[in-house]
Amino acid sequence: MTEIADIGYGRQFVDFYDRLFPGGPAVEPLVGFLADLHPGGGQPTLEFGVGTGRIALPLADRVGEIVGVDSSPEMLDALRSALTDQPRPVTPVHGDIRDWADDRRYGLVYCVCGTLSMLLDPADQQRVVRAAAARLAPGGTLVVETHNPEFALAVLNQGRARDSFFVPYPGQDTGLLSYSTIDVENRIWHLAHIWIEEGRSRIASELSRLTTADEVDGYAEQAGLVRVARHADWAGNEFTGTEPMYVNVYRHRGER
Repeated sequence: MTEIADIGYGRQFVDFYDRLFPGGPAVEPLVGFLADLHPGGGQPTLEFGVGTGRIALPLADRVGEIVGVDSSPEMLDALRSALTDQPRPVTPVHGDIRDWADDRRYGLVYCVCGTLSMLLDPADQQRVVRAAAARLAPGGTLVVETHNPEFALAVLNQGRARDSFFVPYPGQDTGLLSYSTIDVENRIWHLAHIWIEEGRSRIASELSRLTTADEVDGYAEQAGLVRVARHADWAGNEFTGTEPMYVNVYRHRGER
């Protein structure tokens, strides 16, 4: 069997990932946004970076079959457990999103929650967008969401190369303490986290490449896609360049 490269994100975060990024009402705007883009007609959907399925599971209730690809065995095990508890038409696949392929075409492909930025090489990011574009059915849509570099540097890090911040979460003595370091020249963002929950702590870290919205447009253009929308959030608000994230929506050239 081909070995799947994995950065170890799931191994570090799986035990508290769904506390950091809750499902349910918290993802309803995201799920509704994606469901509105789905073309219908029984076409399947493809998610790159499915994780624990917090998006794919409720989205499958709306649009039907979803194939979810992830490199983390730990995250996929959590998804399989959720499917055992409540079956849905979601197929977990252990794979590398940089070159993942099958013989199907999908009405909707999405790569969200900063997944693209976890690849530190622009060439690898390009490979992901190219792989996604190759899987689109005629008229299909690709959605990419990731961090806004300007927000990370100017707001989170307050213009400094290093900073720290604490985000409280529901529950007694619960929150996330993060130490943030940005290599401005290479645009590499390192976050070292301490997750605190009811007096207990867990340590995890992550690296990502601060990728501009225009860069993703360039990847899409090289893959034969054109941007049809750019938003600041899942409510469809305009991206002004100051928001934490951006959402780019693409289709093949000449298709509406």
